[in-house]
Amino acid sequence: MNAARTIDFESIFQYAPVGMCVSENRIILACNDALAKMFGYQKEQLLGRSFLVLYPTLAEFERTGARITPIMNAKGHYSDERIMKRASDELFWCHVSGRGLHKEDAHAAGIWTFEDLSAKRQVSAELTPREREVAALLVEGKTSKLIARQIGLSPRTVEMHRAKLMRKFSAATSNELVNKLLRLGS
Repeated sequence: MNAARTIDFESIFQYAPVGMCVSENRIILACNDALAKMFGYQKEQLLGRSFLVLYPTLAEFERTGARITPIMNAKGHYSDERIMKRASDELFWCHVSGRGLHKEDAHAAGIWTFEDLSAKRQVSAELTPREREVAALLVEGKTSKLIARQIGLSPRTVEMHRAKLMRKFSAATSNELVNKLLRLGS
């Protein structure tokens, strides 16, 4: 006989092997211990706080929110790798995935997962916030034109940031730059 089993969703959420949270208008309503530990907070310190505390700068928080809005509104979900900030101000690479719960408003309510990538890739402290943003999109395989369109810059400005990154990482080609960005910390 197949007896109906009760699934304990609260335990699944709390013991998931990745950081998870539920948000409303970019405010953390609930999070698991893995998320709090990853970012260096106690769970209670994150509840009711804006995602802003997890970003390196206010500008990066605002740009990311604006960038993902059309994608979330169109697809209902979003995923990328970006640089985030721990409570200690340490910057680290993080894979972020989320799903909106209201198709008409990307940030109204969502479920988000966070995976710490710092064991695979370290952040170079000398990068500016815009260079970090361009680097994250280069790692995704995007062209300067696509990056420019996505973050609201001219392709020429993106090329300037790419050139600065290439100098900072002593890369002769864009492919070499991406390989160096992917190998940071390995």
